[in-house]
Amino acid sequence: MDANELLKKIRKIEIKTRGLSQNIFAGEYHSAFKGRGMMFSEVREYQYGDDIRDIDWNVTARHNKPYIKVFEEERELTVILLIDVSKSGNFGAIGIEKKEMVTEVAATLAFSAIQNNDKIGVIFFSDKIEKFIPPKKGRKHILFIIRELLNFQPTSLGTNISLALKYFTDAIKKRCTTFLISDFIDDVDYSKALMVAQNRHDLIGIQIYDKRDANLPNVGYFCAQDLETGIERWIDTSSKQVRQTYDRWWYERQQYFNNVFNRNNIDYVSIATDEDYVKALVGLFKKRGIR
Repeated sequence: MDANELLKKIRKIEIKTRGLSQNIFAGEYHSAFKGRGMMFSEVREYQYGDDIRDIDWNVTARHNKPYIKVFEEERELTVILLIDVSKSGNFGAIGIEKKEMVTEVAATLAFSAIQNNDKIGVIFFSDKIEKFIPPKKGRKHILFIIRELLNFQPTSLGTNISLALKYFTDAIKKRCTTFLISDFIDDVDYSKALMVAQNRHDLIGIQIYDKRDANLPNVGYFCAQDLETGIERWIDTSSKQVRQTYDRWWYERQQYFNNVFNRNNIDYVSIATDEDYVKALVGLFKKRGIR
């Protein structure tokens, strides 16, 4: 896209996602992802969304209004977005394309992070590491990330989540909060890499999928192309057996995804491209905030 169109899209994404992070996610994000270090730093006035368990009752009594204890990690959390930019993200049959949904979700998380005074970084991956944007703070940095989300062209087409997780755990030594955003259509076993990453960091999975990923419509013969391999194949969707085989493939893939995240006690959410991601993220944040 040309420069003017890109600027318009960046501005549109900024207005929408920054508003969401300020008006909807502020309290939930802070409660769900703030650091829990033991090094006391200071006290400050209570803000909406703060954990009441952190209230300093002595200071509160002296000032006749609530104050909370702030710990060192709470002042500066590092957030990493691990973003799948493989070719399957270009698919969009129901709702918007997966990569458009990924861009909005990632931008919303990024604005929520800087509003919480956190650093934010990004790792783009396909079946190789495409780009690493080191963690920084500030609106200028977020706008750069959004520009890359909108305009980035990967050099490879496939998906390798295990490779991305291994790179991440090697590159980021200090414990951080990490959102792994992908459709999780990957034939490589990523369970071990996921376990290692979760042991070192606070990992959250966000699956973005199209409902046509999950089932085939009965529309007769049509030519389908695998976006990541380029292979084309004619499929008879009027065949009940063909549709059932496809349904079983998706069911087994989802079972693997659910099981590996549950086994490692990793929070995750699945969001279809025609669904409201705001509701899904708020539910995820609230679930973490009450634990």
